[in-house]
Amino acid sequence: MANSRKLNSKPPSRNSARVIKPQLPNGKDTAIGIALSGGLDSMVLFDAVMRNLPAQDTNSKKKNNTIWVFHIHHGLQKSADAWLEFCALAAKRKKVHFDFRLLQLPANTNEADARLARYEALADLCEIHGVRNLLLAHHQNDQAETVLLQLLRGAGARGLAGMPMTRTMAQVESITQTKPITLWRPLLDLSRAELEAYAKQYRLQWVEDPSNRSFIYRRNAVRHALLPKLELIQPGAIANLARSAKLLSESNHLLERLAQRDGAEILQSSKTIPLKIVLKVKPLLALYLKDYAAANNVVRYWLDQLGLAMPSLERLQSWWLDLQRVRSDARLEFMHDGGVIRLWRGQLMYEATSNQQNIVKASAGKWLFLSLPLRSKRLGLAAEWVEQAQLSGAIEYRLRKGGERFQKTARGATKTLKNLFQEQSIPPWQRQAPLLFIDNELVAVAGIGVSHPHLVATGKRVWPEWQA
Repeated sequence: MANSRKLNSKPPSRNSARVIKPQLPNGKDTAIGIALSGGLDSMVLFDAVMRNLPAQDTNSKKKNNTIWVFHIHHGLQKSADAWLEFCALAAKRKKVHFDFRLLQLPANTNEADARLARYEALADLCEIHGVRNLLLAHHQNDQAETVLLQLLRGAGARGLAGMPMTRTMAQVESITQTKPITLWRPLLDLSRAELEAYAKQYRLQWVEDPSNRSFIYRRNAVRHALLPKLELIQPGAIANLARSAKLLSESNHLLERLAQRDGAEILQSSKTIPLKIVLKVKPLLALYLKDYAAANNVVRYWLDQLGLAMPSLERLQSWWLDLQRVRSDARLEFMHDGGVIRLWRGQLMYEATSNQQNIVKASAGKWLFLSLPLRSKRLGLAAEWVEQAQLSGAIEYRLRKGGERFQKTARGATKTLKNLFQEQSIPPWQRQAPLLFIDNELVAVAGIGVSHPHLVATGKRVWPEWQA
């Protein structure tokens, strides 16, 4: 096995064997996923988990249904195929399920984007196999590195709190999660030296990634150049940094509670963006003038709840200046973390896509014509009319150009689409709705409804529905 390493040592004795008992999730969702890279850390985690599971018949050919091993194949190293084979074989030997994902990452992909891609791939694997608990092999040294990296970036309490022992993975837009996925880091209180001693005791095998020695990556520079020197200056520096992360995590928890209290009249659920939170600007500015630190804390809490990166102090200050200068009824936009924060109708709301992407989304779909039961009292379009229009090519899907008029209800007036969108509090950047035209007449608008003058109550009827 290329780049693999086997430590030849005496078998562990009963008295000297090191014991690692990972905290495993309890509850109804018993299936456990283990992220296995093949490196020392993940192999120790895998071995420790398997040793602490209830004993099963070693002669049985059935796989353990509670354990899934997931491997992410990055394709950036020549030995990546061998690492995949190594992890697959390790899973086979332990009689557990195995699956992997291949990531096609550009060679110049930065650390943050590569990490996000890994989490997305792992979330996808968990969703496919019904796994709600995913175990990661981060340890005390990783925590210390994270704290130092965040400190070098000038992070606040949220960043310096490091990695939590457990957290719920934020929903990834490209994945439809029926239930949340919980990340577990059972080795977070153990040092790298302790994991190496465990691996030596049990003569574990693992693979070595040569990129872990490259100083191109900041984390590697911190790991190999900075941390050893800090340990010389202050013995126990790694453990102390990890302990500071715990203390800051507690402080961050208190800051979140404070933000919830201060933001009681500021934070509210969006009426136009499902499952999103918006900020009411008027009370937010009042809080800022009274206590700017508290207002900053509310904004950071809001961004954290949306799963967004924290802004720099300079960027946050520029936002405050713009918010104080602009009229309450004006529109304002801030570019942030791959999306846009917009001021509209006195509220700040975030959207991850640009207007051009919204236009693409609006055009990426089709109108379906659903048959209605003959005995149904529901109005619909005359099926014969729709069928003839389909045969003659008289059905068109269009996007808004402006000025289109529409009558939504029997007694309602004919209004412009702009007015209808305004009545439903739909922001301007979300108004690129697909339109359905039959015989050059506007018949339906996605998200608004169907033109009432075109509906009939008898005969075979269909109902137009937009499917994105």
